[in-house]
Amino acid sequence: MLQPSRTKFRKQHKGRIHGAAKGGTSLNFGEYGLKALEPERITAREIEAARRAITRHMKRAGRVWIRVFPDVPVSKKPAEVRQGKGKGTPEYWVCRIKPGRIMFEVDGVDEAMAREGFALAAAKLPIKTKFVARIG
Repeated sequence: MLQPSRTKFRKQHKGRIHGAAKGGTSLNFGEYGLKALEPERITAREIEAARRAITRHMKRAGRVWIRVFPDVPVSKKPAEVRQGKGKGTPEYWVCRIKPGRIMFEVDGVDEAMAREGFALAAAKLPIKTKFVARIG
């Protein structure tokens, strides 16, 4: 699973996801892409599950690019622990996704296979997504 090798700070505030994506909104590597339509936090596990779904469907033909990286730590306190005594330990990593962000790209496969692969990947993600293709 994806996670940073090191970070400047161990814990972060939750924050809010406002507005549309300002970068990463166009296809840069592949012929087809999967674009986010909703703001949400995507976990490293969900990214990995989606990547596996795409590569399995394409039978390892073509190439897959992951355009998002989980770099935000999410902390959790253990079950049945009283309030206070500070913030919990970092449990998993997430990526804040804004609407319009290209999350995955593929190349080297036909459109039908890419569409089906992205449909399987979208089922693993907690947000609405859209299939996009390079024009021209």
